[in-house]
Amino acid sequence: MTLRIGNASGFYGDRFTAWREMLDGGELDVLTGDYLAELTMLILGRDRAKDATSGYAKTFLRQMQQSLGAALDRGVKIVTNAGGLNPSGLADALRALGLPARIGVVDGDDVTALFPGALTANAYLGAFGIAECLRGGADIVVTGRVTDASLVVGPAIARFGWSRDDLDALAGASVAGHVLECGAQATGGNFAYFTELPDGGRRPGFPIAELHSDGSAVITKHPGTGGAVTCATITAQLLYEIASPAYVGPDVVAHFDTIALAGAGPDRVLISRVRGSEPPPTLKVGVSTLAGYRNAMTFVLCGLDLEAKAALVRTQLEDTVGKDGLEFVLARTDHADADTEETASALLHVHLTDADARRAGRAFSQAAVELALASYPGFTLTGPPGDATPVGVFTAEWLPQQDVPHTAVLPSGERVSIAPPRRFAAEEGAAADEGAAAEEGAPPTVYSVRGAPSSGTGALRRVPLGTIVGARSGDKGGDANLGVWAREDAGFGWLRDFLTVERLRELLPETAALAIDRYELPNLRALNFVVHGLLGRGVAASTRFDPQAKAVGEWLRSRLVDVPEELL
Repeated sequence: MTLRIGNASGFYGDRFTAWREMLDGGELDVLTGDYLAELTMLILGRDRAKDATSGYAKTFLRQMQQSLGAALDRGVKIVTNAGGLNPSGLADALRALGLPARIGVVDGDDVTALFPGALTANAYLGAFGIAECLRGGADIVVTGRVTDASLVVGPAIARFGWSRDDLDALAGASVAGHVLECGAQATGGNFAYFTELPDGGRRPGFPIAELHSDGSAVITKHPGTGGAVTCATITAQLLYEIASPAYVGPDVVAHFDTIALAGAGPDRVLISRVRGSEPPPTLKVGVSTLAGYRNAMTFVLCGLDLEAKAALVRTQLEDTVGKDGLEFVLARTDHADADTEETASALLHVHLTDADARRAGRAFSQAAVELALASYPGFTLTGPPGDATPVGVFTAEWLPQQDVPHTAVLPSGERVSIAPPRRFAAEEGAAADEGAAAEEGAPPTVYSVRGAPSSGTGALRRVPLGTIVGARSGDKGGDANLGVWAREDAGFGWLRDFLTVERLRELLPETAALAIDRYELPNLRALNFVVHGLLGRGVAASTRFDPQAKAVGEWLRSRLVDVPEELL
């Protein structure tokens, strides 16, 4: 028996037409859509503060106006977390479309009342509420905050009848859910080797998981869609926004160091052998708070004396609006003796954060504009003055699982309380045991590293690191995740020896003063790094050039290193 689950959204703002494309492109049993991220919860929180009837992803409602009828006609179940902060409100809006859809709702995740001063506080629920709604006859299940993987795990529980004791099966489905959750990133989107894709990465299709009763899955896509499904594209997504190889969820801990990948035909990759263990006794709670207001202006500095020009702007702005909350970053994008004006220029980014919206707003941006005829030669700005925007800060807290009222509201209106797991990991943190793959009975890794050259042998050639490794990076609160993988066994042998934490700090100087965790995943020929604090207080509050760390992996791949010629 196979359960065919597709994905049509990886974030709030993803390809609008993907739902209809997936429904029209081939057979599916379930179609999922992920809309929630840390930044999204802040956006929805601000929406709800203005209008208590909002707080859900309105784009999803418009997509269903075009696609829900087709899903009902074809018997495709829809599962989405687009309910955000108001899943019952979205369910009501869907009913107002007038289609005969039986709608289930999962709620209980909103625990804002327990966190005074929070804009939003939502626990990451598991998959069993989704499964209960589907077993209760739902055609569409709308949730609030559940883990991204739960959108896939829930339908699998309903189809295969898994219990909470089926840890390996739950872990396998969690891995499949992690692959699907970011949509086209599994099929060649944002892929390090995009130039090698059949269509050059122009329009990748959305992924599908063919799930089996043991938790294994084949990842594929509809025929004729762009991109590709290969072990490399799947590896890239597996490394996205993880930390320890022990991937902790509310229902199971999936051990990524036990994953086996194997090609299963064109655009087909089998994921198998995943081991699972008991989850921790607590649920992660994402808490969003407002922490003042922010504004930014960017000055273009061209030609000579760039440091002095930047210093003049700094002095002038500090004299006008005061020093508190001001941040200056000079990006030296200029080249000496440049043959274009743009390449002769650097950018001075100036940010102001303050509790006072008026000071961070027009008082700041107007002060910048007023320098136009009274500052450095060649004065220009990249944009007009703007008003301040709220700064949101995301933090993670934890609550005991039994203290969060996980509830499934069936299409009949019956409310079913979802009990927490019967057994938990021995203690919090024990779930993150990285030695799970070495336990008796655990499967061997897929790849072995035999005779791999070390970094100190043979002739070396200085090339960009990305010549022989791929990478993908992203954000987790204020931390950055950076996964790096090699294509071949020998390349991983060299990479494992070469890319230490100390070497990473040398190659990425912005990380030099930060705490870094390093994990090895030899079955994926990969290393994963967590760089703590690179993003400050998180995406919404970060003033970093790349606030979500999306390009950190490509920065690393661009750095020149000495590589053994035999690997080239």
